[in-house]
Amino acid sequence: MKQMIGELSHKYRLPAICQWKDMAETDCIASYGITLHEFYTLIVDYVVRILKGAKPADLPVVQPTKFELVVNLRIAKTLGVAVPPTLLARADEVIE
Repeated sequence: MKQMIGELSHKYRLPAICQWKDMAETDCIASYGITLHEFYTLIVDYVVRILKGAKPADLPVVQPTKFELVVNLRIAKTLGVAVPPTLLARADEVIE
């Protein structure tokens, strides 16, 4: 599915913003979302609580605290999209 998003984005020359960093590294113009480390940390915490006897319905809803913005300038240039310097300044990573 991830590969299809990038292929369609290039075929129809539509910039795509994705959730995961690896998609921005290959196909998408940018990604913004939870880091995989934070994602797995949240999942493991839930699994440990359930294995210790907690009822899933009693577990609190948690929100991630770390988000990551990655901008791929190579894809942006290929699609003819100008990325504002203010966005680049806020990015956690810029791929050139």
